[in-house]
Amino acid sequence: MTRGALGTASAALVLAVGCRGPQSALDPGGREAAQLADLFWLMTWGSAVVWLASVGLAVYAAYVPRAPISTDAANRLVVVFGAVIPTLVLGALLVHGLGMIPGLLAPAPRGALEIEVVGEQWWWRVRHRDADGRIVESANELRLPAGVPVQLSLETRDVIHAFWIPALGGKVDMIPGRRTQLRLEPTRPGVYRGVCAEYCGTSHTWMAFAAIVETQRDHEAWLAHELGDALEPTTAIARRGASLFLENGCSACHAIRGTAADGTVGPDLTHVGSRHTIGAGRLDRGPEALRRWIADPERLKSGVHMPAFEMLPGDELDALAAYLESLR
Repeated sequence: MTRGALGTASAALVLAVGCRGPQSALDPGGREAAQLADLFWLMTWGSAVVWLASVGLAVYAAYVPRAPISTDAANRLVVVFGAVIPTLVLGALLVHGLGMIPGLLAPAPRGALEIEVVGEQWWWRVRHRDADGRIVESANELRLPAGVPVQLSLETRDVIHAFWIPALGGKVDMIPGRRTQLRLEPTRPGVYRGVCAEYCGTSHTWMAFAAIVETQRDHEAWLAHELGDALEPTTAIARRGASLFLENGCSACHAIRGTAADGTVGPDLTHVGSRHTIGAGRLDRGPEALRRWIADPERLKSGVHMPAFEMLPGDELDALAAYLESLR
């Protein structure tokens, strides 16, 4: 194998391995993402044709022995390889890409599952709506059934955000005062990572969310569970945490359905114990992570609009964390 061929093969291998993962647009898990990935590869090969034609002409001119050619022949080579071939290839790619737009922008069929996503500083408020129109509010997680079109309604309350799940579909700006729409049709169950793709402020880096794609049966079971109230704490430490949650004013910002907590400023915590992360992807969920977050969220994520409770004794922080972890 020549050095050039070896380099090309190595680059292809690196590219193939690097394209895998829950946040890769080239490892699609949805219909729209698959179309965009196909367009990328088509454009890559089209660009390669243009590049090979240009480099081939340069190599031919530099290294291939030949008799001198006329000015007219040289001009024809320049026109064909420098203008005609690039114009035809790039023009065909442009037409093909523009032809995809209507299908990508088409809304989901009437009666499709609806999800509302609101960008906050710096997290995502998510409202799932079931077939009867009942709303389940969550935070930083989307649950999507595989093989079913979903209509997303996107808005923001403060600054410009950009909603993007690379493995499932395209990117859409979220602009204050406007509501935008996005259709997604996941095809492969799994957990995918979504992000804010436009710089929005202090904690832009830590504004991620999980998109969980599951079977239709699992999704229906999850939605039915989410519609229910919070589970009653079953351990002494969790029951103490439930009391402390109300005594320390947490209910002023957070709601826990089935309890006196009915705040609307922060994320709904009714089933926070079943979420993958806390702080919009900042920490993997767990008792210790919850304890750290309650004690001093600003240290973990700059600019959060949540007061620190590090003045509480350690056993009270443990109790609060145990209570929240029990909310599954």
